[in-house]
Amino acid sequence: MLQAMNTGHDGSLSTGHSNSAHDMVSRLETMVLSAADLPVTVVRQQISSAIDIFVHLSRLRDRSRRVMEISEVAGLKDGEVVLNPLYEFQESGEREGRVQGGLVSCANPLMHTAKLRMAGVTSYPLSQAGF
Repeated sequence: MLQAMNTGHDGSLSTGHSNSAHDMVSRLETMVLSAADLPVTVVRQQISSAIDIFVHLSRLRDRSRRVMEISEVAGLKDGEVVLNPLYEFQESGEREGRVQGGLVSCANPLMHTAKLRMAGVTSYPLSQAGF
């Protein structure tokens, strides 16, 4: 999957199972390291190069599935993959047995915008993203 995403063709999408976006980075590292004898630094570089955004969904106690967080892969720092949280689910209560709430901006600006600009998107304020 990471090799395919790093071939220069934009538009890959994949799913994985984890408890958070940060945990997904660790799961990806583990999966690659169990399949290939590569240094962890190379694997982390592949992850930070291949993946732009993590969208983490979770099943809540009312059995509904919700987007819990959206994080941008900011790059590498001190050999670790750094995530830039953009949105997080904030629960506002419960009504008729259903969890209430929605995604709230973390107020962190989107750092990597070159691909959006190449696609003709020039305005992307977080407060107007429709969440």
